[in-house]
Amino acid sequence: MNSATVRNLLVRGMLAGLAAGVLALVVAYFLGEPNVDTAIGLEEAHTHTHGDPGADAGGGHDEEEVVSRSLQSTAGLATGILVYGVAFGGIAALAFCFALGRIGRFGPRATALLLSGCALLAVYVVPYLKYPVNPPAVGDPDTIGKRTTLYFLMMVLSVLLAIAATLLGKRLAPALGTWYATVAAVAAFAVAVGLAYAFLPVINEVPDDFPATLLWRFRLSALAIQTVLWGGLGLFLGELAERLLNPKAVPSEPGGAVPAAR
Repeated sequence: MNSATVRNLLVRGMLAGLAAGVLALVVAYFLGEPNVDTAIGLEEAHTHTHGDPGADAGGGHDEEEVVSRSLQSTAGLATGILVYGVAFGGIAALAFCFALGRIGRFGPRATALLLSGCALLAVYVVPYLKYPVNPPAVGDPDTIGKRTTLYFLMMVLSVLLAIAATLLGKRLAPALGTWYATVAAVAAFAVAVGLAYAFLPVINEVPDDFPATLLWRFRLSALAIQTVLWGGLGLFLGELAERLLNPKAVPSEPGGAVPAAR
């Protein structure tokens, strides 16, 4: 690809990320935010029930919150998800430019959807299964740095292992064929991820009295948000890339048909 094509795909990738972010925002607002509000309510009720010695000792708990909850759940949520979508849309577009024609005989739509599915798996699902997200009132504030480091370490390992598995599959394909090479690469990825799961420390800070149903709904909504975001990104990027790279393959509008000569 020449630089102009890469630039055009980069712009389209960012637009696709923005569109996917809008879809994810709708899911986050209607599916995720109610669970966050419930968890915050439980945290406040627990604080009032057991008392807060820090407030009596001048711990500052009576200070006004810097950002209101209503602002967090609207403008803050929209900004975070849309910026996230645009950023990863640009990265996905660059990865698409490299992968198109190199990972098989796939067209732009299939390549974009395959990349988004692999990204969802490597960037989110694999780290999520080891270190799932927790709602408010869950987790020790003193270990947030450790938990964040371990999560990003797992994410980096997952991405690197996914790249290594892809290279392994390409290397084995001439000898084993595409099918068996793919099976071997996936198996190697699964084994490597399993070893990472086994050796990295386990973190479980969920209180015994925290509602299991709320925890399940919160984690399921987080997974749904990421699935919608990455799935939408793959679909939108694939469609925009198809229209750019193969304009003749895109059906013309019904009104644009040339009338037959009489």
